[in-house]
Amino acid sequence: MAIDIGRVAAGLPYPLGATHDGSGVNFAVFSANATRVELCLFDKRGKTEEARLTLPEYTNEVWHGYVNGLRPGQLYGFRVHGPYAPEEGHRFNPNKLLLDPYAKGMKGRLKWSDAHYGYRLGDDEADLSFDERDSAPYMPKCVVTEAPARQRFSFPWRRETRPQVDWANTVVYEAHVRGMTMLHPLVPDKARGTFAGLAHPAVIEHLVKLGVSTIELLPVQASVDDRFLEERGLSNYWGYNTIGFFALRETYLQRGGNIDEFKLMVHKLHEAGIEVILDVVYNHTAEGNHLGPTLSFRGIDNASYYMLADDPRYYFDTTGCGNTINQRHPRVLQMILDSLRYWVQECHVDGFRFDLATSLGRELRDFEPNATFLDAIGQDPTLAKVKLIAEPWDVGDHGFQLGNFPPGWAEWNGQYRDNLRSFWRGDEGYLPAVASAMLGSAGLFDKQGRRPWSSINFVTAHDGFTLADLYAYNDKHNLANGENNEDGHDDNRSWNCGVEGPTDDPEILGLRAQMRRGLLTALFLSQGTPMMLMGDEVGRSQQGNNNAYCQDNEISWLDWESIGERDQAFLDYTAGLIRLRERCPLLRQPDFLHGEPAMADGTKDVTWLRPDGAEMQEDDWSNGYSRSIGLMLAQAASAPYLILLNAHHEPIDYRTTQPEAVMGWTLLADSARGLIEPEAPDVAPGEAVTVPGRGVLLFEGRLG
Repeated sequence: MAIDIGRVAAGLPYPLGATHDGSGVNFAVFSANATRVELCLFDKRGKTEEARLTLPEYTNEVWHGYVNGLRPGQLYGFRVHGPYAPEEGHRFNPNKLLLDPYAKGMKGRLKWSDAHYGYRLGDDEADLSFDERDSAPYMPKCVVTEAPARQRFSFPWRRETRPQVDWANTVVYEAHVRGMTMLHPLVPDKARGTFAGLAHPAVIEHLVKLGVSTIELLPVQASVDDRFLEERGLSNYWGYNTIGFFALRETYLQRGGNIDEFKLMVHKLHEAGIEVILDVVYNHTAEGNHLGPTLSFRGIDNASYYMLADDPRYYFDTTGCGNTINQRHPRVLQMILDSLRYWVQECHVDGFRFDLATSLGRELRDFEPNATFLDAIGQDPTLAKVKLIAEPWDVGDHGFQLGNFPPGWAEWNGQYRDNLRSFWRGDEGYLPAVASAMLGSAGLFDKQGRRPWSSINFVTAHDGFTLADLYAYNDKHNLANGENNEDGHDDNRSWNCGVEGPTDDPEILGLRAQMRRGLLTALFLSQGTPMMLMGDEVGRSQQGNNNAYCQDNEISWLDWESIGERDQAFLDYTAGLIRLRERCPLLRQPDFLHGEPAMADGTKDVTWLRPDGAEMQEDDWSNGYSRSIGLMLAQAASAPYLILLNAHHEPIDYRTTQPEAVMGWTLLADSARGLIEPEAPDVAPGEAVTVPGRGVLLFEGRLG
């Protein structure tokens, strides 16, 4: 293809990115400090650079131009000229092909080469040196896509009804596109590991049977496999290494596939009543620290896109990944918001979980609840309506900000995980923490009109042990990661139940299942928003690896064919818990409970009980040896519920006390035996109930 440079018109500085209008393509890219921007056009295979065109106009710090005759599918990239002065924060190098920050499609994978670096690797001057090699042969290429209006016309959104699940009814299922589908026997080979695989009826049927309302997908945006991982024969399986915020990771598409596969997945999940939340990484990029590669933002305008240290040669890094995105810059903030709106408006996703969200809330150097980004997203008419979940920490100073995000946000509650794990393992002194956690952590979230759903309660997540491994391993086993077992958390609060790793001992296997059921029961009986990890419902193991970020293999994948009778029983019990939560409004209250009178006889909305049936007193809370507790929830004109938790290895008797209107208690769940709504006689008023060791019982009051 030959392009006549004379046909490159001025075009427009908006919208940013590559926009096809039916006749040609407008290109626009922000760079405040560049001196020239060149558009590089490639053949269909992305191998040959067929034209290099200078964008002719510079308006409001945006370089732009219009090329007539270009069509969707055209491959392209940028070369950006400007000062190479790392000591001043500038790292322009036109020898490096750069990805468009607004590219909505990418083709090809990054092939690691020394040419990716703006400086000469091994040079005595390190990043102060300058490398002249062309990186284009080793780079993925950006793809011009159809105009949004044409995409909307071609995809059947008009037949879609979004689930719009109320927060109080939300149950989150954290999953991985490849991990969920690679080993599913009913998913066709070509669809395994892809969005098409996740849209398969058998996969969706599993989610529906389980009863979750919302699937939260680990990052699906375009990302890069770290060079050191590829050299070990591994990959960045989790995907927290983003390089494009508008494009999908190509490996999640079938061969020759496009964005329609993602949209179809969303559409099919919505048809089943399941929301889709994306885990997104806007806190850092794959370009790493000052010694990292030049792939996009660094070469387009390093001083604008990244937060620089007092010495601008280096980065102000609060992410632990080498750099932090400068979300305070108006154009960078615009890019993030444009990206979020794209996924909501064009792809119909229902919300986002923000990785290391504290970094997004840093104003200058410190976290502020009214930081630029947080204010902007809260005021956006599109984004303020979707689910927003913060991972409320980063690795910078004062990075742990649990409970400090503004109204409208939910937050991953890491304290909930740690306190419940410790209590259920039998550690001493955790009663006050567990009581707070089970009522939605009001001490953290009950302010500014926030609700209990603000606490995302979880006991396992992608980062750490699976639920099965939590009670099969005392220690992490991460040797497969190639880091001498030095990576991953050491504070797991786990227990192997007597044997480290796999065993055929039926007593130990039974105890492990009982421990898992008890912890999961406590999770679903807590106020707040429960989140569970993919495969926990069927005993998925990662062989003791608690940091499987680089394991794109059987270590991380859900092995559907190995689900046995015991696992099926566990799945049924978990689904039963979710059904109970759905039909019992008192287990998912919209308001925090503070022990206020709720029934005619003065019974409070929440009452903490001792084994003798009396209400807990101040001295009881300070008894570090106590490992059991009772909780009664009540509301006017509604049946009360009684929750009894016993983390001790021995059974304990609890005497039931109840409101005057209660004629007896009906057993709804018994975690020790794995029973949901069993046929059992009611417990009479004042009768003692034996709570099994390491067991949780749920009763519903029978009103007279």
